[in-house]
Amino acid sequence: MKKGIIGKKVGMTQIFDEAGKVIPVTVIQAGPCVVVQKKTVENDGYDAVQLGYEDAPARKLNKPQKGHLGKAGDILKKYLKEFQLDDAADKNLGDVITVESFEPGDKIDVTGVSKGKGYAGTIKRFNGSRGRETHGGGPVHRHAGSMGSTTDPSRIFKGKIGAGQMGCDQVTIQNLDVVKVDPELNLIAVRGAVPGPKGGLVLIKTTVKVHRVKNVESGISNNPQKASGRNPQKASARNK
Repeated sequence: MKKGIIGKKVGMTQIFDEAGKVIPVTVIQAGPCVVVQKKTVENDGYDAVQLGYEDAPARKLNKPQKGHLGKAGDILKKYLKEFQLDDAADKNLGDVITVESFEPGDKIDVTGVSKGKGYAGTIKRFNGSRGRETHGGGPVHRHAGSMGSTTDPSRIFKGKIGAGQMGCDQVTIQNLDVVKVDPELNLIAVRGAVPGPKGGLVLIKTTVKVHRVKNVESGISNNPQKASGRNPQKASARNK
């Protein structure tokens, strides 16, 4: 089932599972989000909802934004994002979506804007190599190096590394596990790191990857390249 919500990154911490194993998690304050627009197959060609997150004062919004949000009632939100949910057709304007829609064990994708590093050279930006320190290296130890030939092809190939803006890009981390959900505080703990600084806006969606779970009890794999996948009867006989 496709789920989605908007939130802000709080920071990282660690929690312990029942076996006493430490789990590094990122805490995200997600929702509550309000449905401010509904798209249907009849009007738009697909089903989706636009969610609004974080209240905004009226003086911070212009007239078109107030008119758009006024269709859903007296709701003024700062951030608006669209999600194609499975139950989008059942949603109505003004409905509230909270973290209760997620459960521990869910696989999600988290999208955010990475930290901006400013203007950076090739060594920091692309992990390039520095020039030699002696024997005529000259004052170019941390430069990008050769840009290519002169007469032929008389141009720089695409993909050649160079200095420039580093970071501040939209990044999506896929296939993260939901470890814990706190509906009272609107918090969700996700295993691992997510892009962006503390307080950065993040989008949480159900992962787009398909997961194949191995039948651990019988020892039979879903992978046809493995022997147990090619001949399940023989694998079952070995486990008896």
